[in-house]
Amino acid sequence: MFGDGSCNQGQLFEAVNMAGLWKLPVVYTIENNHYGMGTSVERASAQTDLMAKFRGTPGINVDGQDTFLMRETTKWCKNFAIEHGPLFLEIDTYRYQGHSMSDPGITYRKKEEIEEFKHERDCIDKIKKIILEHSFATEKELKAIERNIRANIEADIEKIKKDPMPAMNEQFTNIYVNNEPHFIRGSEIENSITEPKH
Repeated sequence: MFGDGSCNQGQLFEAVNMAGLWKLPVVYTIENNHYGMGTSVERASAQTDLMAKFRGTPGINVDGQDTFLMRETTKWCKNFAIEHGPLFLEIDTYRYQGHSMSDPGITYRKKEEIEEFKHERDCIDKIKKIILEHSFATEKELKAIERNIRANIEADIEKIKKDPMPAMNEQFTNIYVNNEPHFIRGSEIENSITEPKH
């Protein structure tokens, strides 16, 4: 899974080619939120139909704001990849905020654009409307669920703040098969775990 801003990187094309040669069951998932790090897809990519950039590899585009459609499309993609090999799944979505403090998210687009998307296509609002229209829950019940979730998140944040930092060697846990010892040149971790083999 990667963003639209990563679609022009050479190593991705190399990986896709290898996956195609070996018929690997890979679903390359493009999270197309229309903006890379401060740059729109139109300014960064000559081919804006991102799933079509990778010749010879099939692709499908899906509305990422439709929860039910996403569920069914990902099921279909999994089955396709297992039987036929790699394909691309381009998810059409949107990013409300910037990437970081250095990217406030409003220097390359208007606030009105963000608000319009929130109002017209927000996936949580869509689900909420379905729930209310079919009387699966009332507005009051949904508010209670939301308050409960927010309280749980706040409690978890406070717990995490008090938890000790993990040991440096934990950065290797569950990364490689058999969790073999590793050497990272220049790392602050004590490289006494292992030394490089010559």
